[in-house]
Amino acid sequence: MTLISTVTIIVVLSVARDVLMPITLAILLSFVLAPLVHLLRRAWLGRVPAVLVAVLLALSVILGAGGLIGAQVASLAGDIPLYASTIRQKVEIVQGATTGRLSALVDRMASQIDRGNHPATAGRPASNGRASGSAPGATVPIDATPPMAVEVHPAPASASELAQRVLAPILQPLATTGIVFVVAIFILLRQADLRDRLIRLLGTDDLHRTMMAMDEAGHRLSRYFVTLLALNTAFGCIIGVGLSLIGVPNPVLWGFVTMLMRFVPYIGAWLSAFLPLALAAAVDPGWSMVVWTAALFVVGEGLMGQVVEPLAYGSSTGLSPLSVVIAAIFWGWLWGPVGLILSMPLTLCLVIVGRHVDRLKFLDVLLGDERALTPVESFYNGLLAGHLGEVQDDAEKLLKSCSLATYYDTVAIPGLRLANVDLERNVLTDAQKLRIAGGMGELLDALSDHEDIDPLPAPKEVGPAGPFSGPPAWATSVPEAPEHPKTAEPADPEGLQPAWREPSAVFCVAGRGPFDEFASAMLAQLLGRQGLGAHVLPNTAVSTRAAVAALDTAGARLICLAYAGAAGTSSQLRYTVRRLRARAPTAIILVGFWPTDLPAEERMRNAVGADLYTVSLSDTVAACMARARDAAPASHG
Repeated sequence: MTLISTVTIIVVLSVARDVLMPITLAILLSFVLAPLVHLLRRAWLGRVPAVLVAVLLALSVILGAGGLIGAQVASLAGDIPLYASTIRQKVEIVQGATTGRLSALVDRMASQIDRGNHPATAGRPASNGRASGSAPGATVPIDATPPMAVEVHPAPASASELAQRVLAPILQPLATTGIVFVVAIFILLRQADLRDRLIRLLGTDDLHRTMMAMDEAGHRLSRYFVTLLALNTAFGCIIGVGLSLIGVPNPVLWGFVTMLMRFVPYIGAWLSAFLPLALAAAVDPGWSMVVWTAALFVVGEGLMGQVVEPLAYGSSTGLSPLSVVIAAIFWGWLWGPVGLILSMPLTLCLVIVGRHVDRLKFLDVLLGDERALTPVESFYNGLLAGHLGEVQDDAEKLLKSCSLATYYDTVAIPGLRLANVDLERNVLTDAQKLRIAGGMGELLDALSDHEDIDPLPAPKEVGPAGPFSGPPAWATSVPEAPEHPKTAEPADPEGLQPAWREPSAVFCVAGRGPFDEFASAMLAQLLGRQGLGAHVLPNTAVSTRAAVAALDTAGARLICLAYAGAAGTSSQLRYTVRRLRARAPTAIILVGFWPTDLPAEERMRNAVGADLYTVSLSDTVAACMARARDAAPASHG
């Protein structure tokens, strides 16, 4: 059914292009004119006069630009014969420097090969032009009578045929333009009604959410199209002024062509440079005008694409580069040059609709630039597949906007929890378990030198935000950490007892899960950043009475039991806490469930009997540092 629906939609788009193309242009025009209509209404006009004034202004601009471009094209057509000789000379120069030399080289090689194959005929004089087998002195008769020229004169065209030839190319664009503006007027007049009907079609289960999504999508699309049109118009003006200063004829025409072609993603600006370069080569006998024209397009497009657009749109427009290319090919195939120009706006509309409508979410996944997987899923997938480089690269990117403890809390530990879930389902092979363990070890080693501090906030972007501005995608898809300090304040070594800085001051004991040892290693790493002495113990060190009895707890000030996955039964954990309390009666016992379903673990808390309970790694670090600071004044008496 999905395949049939897709094919049906494509067939309808192709067959009904003459109907759908003006409607699409009208919808996009309404997005562009909507801010102007709102501005006129806010000033002094009602809805109908504001819409009519905005449409008349747009129509005047389009007709004026069309008349100016027509005059430029007529002027260029009249001057083309003057440029033919210059073009011919430069083509001959280029051919002589490239294909001419290659042809001469091929001729010399062929001559050498022919001499090698026929050495006996080398140096033999050429024949005197007699025909083969003719007697000496005989002549060949030649018919010198010229052929008679025949001329065909077409029948004179009738008035209807002449009118059809002249008016047909003009009437169709005028009719399309009229349809576009009429439909745009009705869209602007019935904007609220159309929005309500779309809300009804998309779903009224959550009316407030759907309405807010539609309003936000319409506002962002309108703002984006206005910004895109302004930037492309500015770029076309820059090209026109630059070509005028360089001396290229008809600069207004090439500025307008550049503005239109720049709607084509990636290659539009470079395609628009072809005709001005050819004209510069035809006008200037030398090559300086061509060089200056090429430099104008290279510098202008570089500044516009790398400096101006990021400031105007933000870091991203919301479309993946591959989807932009595929969309340009698809719409160009369906609707020709107009579809090529409309490909990016149409794709943006589809992505925004998919982002706000659950039933069309696949459009956002296929065409958008957001991550297909959440950071937690990417983390676990990278460990599972053994792609450690990708895991470390993602970690470095995320650590630019969060602290190490926050990264462990929101990405690494939830990733280990996914591994524990798959392990309980018995779907992990031995090789995958080894890859996960090896990858975690390498990741912790790579992050051992990273400071556990919050990075400075990034400077705010300047200029109007793009249609997809807002917090990064990963910040909204990562599980929220509990409301505790992100990181403990850096410890003051002078404020801690030397006993708290000893390696045996804090025992980081792994839980019963096979990957809990890495969670306890993260805790030990973060505590070491704060100046506390900490070392990691496996769960086997506390799993039995004999193992606890053999444990050296002489220097232990605090014992942390870390559970990244399931904590097991409350009786097992209670017996472990009792053994540790009996073995180290002066030590503080902390139990951490990271992360966990807090209501489900409330009964276990009451049954365990530990001194402290934490629900995140950051909370555990803060609790350990608070106990260490509280103990320091008392120790000094």
